[in-house]
Amino acid sequence: MRVPIDNAQDKLRVERLTHEFTGPFPAGQLRALQHVDFSARPGEFIALVGPSGCGKSTLLNLVDGLLRPASGRVLVDGREVTAPGPDRAMVFQAASLFPWRTVVRNIAYGLEIQGAGRERAGRRALEMIELVGLRGFEHYYPYSISGGMAQRVNLARALAVDPDILLMDEPFAALDAYTRESMQAELLRIWDATRKTILFVTHQIEEAVFLADRVLVLTARPGTIKLSVNIELGRPRDLTVKRAPEFIRYEETIWQSVRAEVHA
Repeated sequence: MRVPIDNAQDKLRVERLTHEFTGPFPAGQLRALQHVDFSARPGEFIALVGPSGCGKSTLLNLVDGLLRPASGRVLVDGREVTAPGPDRAMVFQAASLFPWRTVVRNIAYGLEIQGAGRERAGRRALEMIELVGLRGFEHYYPYSISGGMAQRVNLARALAVDPDILLMDEPFAALDAYTRESMQAELLRIWDATRKTILFVTHQIEEAVFLADRVLVLTARPGTIKLSVNIELGRPRDLTVKRAPEFIRYEETIWQSVRAEVHA
């Protein structure tokens, strides 16, 4: 499926993106993605869902510039992506905090390696601590905070460098159900305050519908866009919207599409 691209308003454009991995495969190569097309407007929140192995994480890595496509291209503000850059930041499933650094120093790390002085990086980190609701935990070490708090630090570290695009690869997958829902609500609050363009990978369809302006369903490998669903639930959203009939209809439509790909 080719999702229409509006060149005049794009923050991100993905054009005919194909990627293959070379290795000990029967054909010598494994095609992960094929002819992926979509765009994202400035401040748009897009969720990516699909069966395991369909290339969702690979797509994020291509947008981040960690991988180079076999064909096609990724553009941010009309410029082709050829390497990682400060206009994009990745939030992984594992918080991967430095155990020898405090919360505030973990958050400041990205700025420090970009050349910001320790004082400036520290001030920015304190601003992010306020944004993600960690005031009072500035000088705690990772071993002394919860998994949910560690993911807030992870998110704050990505936001500290002020990227245009946030790439989030199942950031709440390791959390318990209650903490995960709390973090979903927190992410929407933070997104509303910053209006970053977000690509969010998840296996939870309910999570995708709750968070996103638009949900893209990928086919089984090689992944391509099968379905694009605009989520017209209004904003701001709170967790009670998950019980609304229209929410359940979106969830069912997407689930049926993903289910067909799993069985395929």
